[in-house]
Amino acid sequence: MNSTFTIGDLTIHRLIEDEKPFFDPLTFFPDATPELIAENRSWMVDSGALDAATGQIVLCIQSYIVRTPHHTILIDTCVGNNKPRASRPFWDRMKGTAYMDGLAKHGLKVEDIDYVMCTHLHVDHVGWNTRLIGGKWVPTFPNARYIFAQKEFDYWAAENAKEEVGPIADSVLPIVEAKMADLVSSDFQLNDHVRLSSTPGHTPDHFAVLLGKSGKDAVVSGDLIHSPLQARYPELGMRADYDQKQGSVTRRKFLECYCETSTLVCTGHFPSPSTGKITRWDNGFRFTASAK
Repeated sequence: MNSTFTIGDLTIHRLIEDEKPFFDPLTFFPDATPELIAENRSWMVDSGALDAATGQIVLCIQSYIVRTPHHTILIDTCVGNNKPRASRPFWDRMKGTAYMDGLAKHGLKVEDIDYVMCTHLHVDHVGWNTRLIGGKWVPTFPNARYIFAQKEFDYWAAENAKEEVGPIADSVLPIVEAKMADLVSSDFQLNDHVRLSSTPGHTPDHFAVLLGKSGKDAVVSGDLIHSPLQARYPELGMRADYDQKQGSVTRRKFLECYCETSTLVCTGHFPSPSTGKITRWDNGFRFTASAK
């Protein structure tokens, strides 16, 4: 599996924490029907999006590392180790080595990351923001500025103030308290190679990340789409969407924008290789895996 590819003057690495069947599709997609899953089962199994043995949706939990001529940027930080996640036993207090091993495989140390960008602040996108040292959650990437959308942060900080939200308490607030966070608008531009694009719906102020001088070389989608099934049916929301109606509008607009273009779409959770191109499929779209 190719986990490193070059686009223009960017080098992009996939950093995989885990990849396996996670959820029943009818639970993951509340509006899906058994008939819809059956109709699409064959191509989903063939593409790796559905596990033939269990019938579960296959998800890849991963980060993207983007090396520009100026910076090394980490986009999303997966689940992390030692995080108490009782509601998700498969993520509870993990002790895995895959993430740090993957960083080293790409020739990087935690000190080499200049920016960490979290497309949104869900559990599987903020975990490695911090690690447990001496009983305290401390920033994992000591030389990085962490980029969070202001509106997204404000929403989750308010929710955490009502009742503790684990990923916010142990993986986001320690970054803010360490004064390593930059709270930005979701259309923020870092430099001539990296800019954000507001893509709300899955969370209040989710953003995608546009890459390349034109902004069209590649795009990191985050969780505006979770599965190739949602490409074929853009109105199909998933269980954790903050606003399913807005999410559907955002997803269709995103897919329409990149349909039949040269832009490489780097998805958050599609099965490996996770990157590819968008084409039309009836009233929806088809995702074809590709690394270029």
